[in-house]
Amino acid sequence: MKKLLLQRPSKEDSVMRKRQFGWLLVLALVFGLAGFVSRSDAGVNVSIGVDLPAYRFGGPPELVVIPGTYAYFAPEADVDIVFYGGYWYRPYEGRWYRGRGYNGPWRIVGPGRIPGVLMNLPHDYRHAYREHPRIHYRDFNRNWRNWERNRHWERNDRWREGRNREMREDRREHRQEERRDQRNDDRRDQRQEHRGR
Repeated sequence: MKKLLLQRPSKEDSVMRKRQFGWLLVLALVFGLAGFVSRSDAGVNVSIGVDLPAYRFGGPPELVVIPGTYAYFAPEADVDIVFYGGYWYRPYEGRWYRGRGYNGPWRIVGPGRIPGVLMNLPHDYRHAYREHPRIHYRDFNRNWRNWERNRHWERNDRWREGRNREMREDRREHRQEERRDQRNDDRRDQRQEHRGR
């Protein structure tokens, strides 16, 4: 039986193997980081609404409560930005966006996830309530939950007047719709009666 002699690798073989291992390690790191970076970029792009024009407040905005609601808007902004229930909302071109802060970041909100209060805001709220008392952001941020929980604004005359105004407008619109429907029904009946002769 022959004995196998194990030879030690030469110094050149050893250096070459170390280089190969080093290159493999570098390639693995490069491809691993490239995959990580591309995944993180995709996550950022998905979460930000691309249609929304940028708007940034220079500092914390003053706010005005919209009478009849617990929604607040920033009267100095030249875009619609409304706070309600812990989120900031921005309607734009038929879509709604929501963010945790008044400067965003903004994400698109599905139609079924928009609070009804916001969908029913008076169309002229920014103009109609612009001169109402301003609330400093610091006070607002500290108190909005308690105000809502304790129904703070319901003790405020302007808030109640706004709510009553909305209710009167809703009743007036409802009566107008009923009259319009009645006129249409009458016309249809007259046409059918005329055709029957």
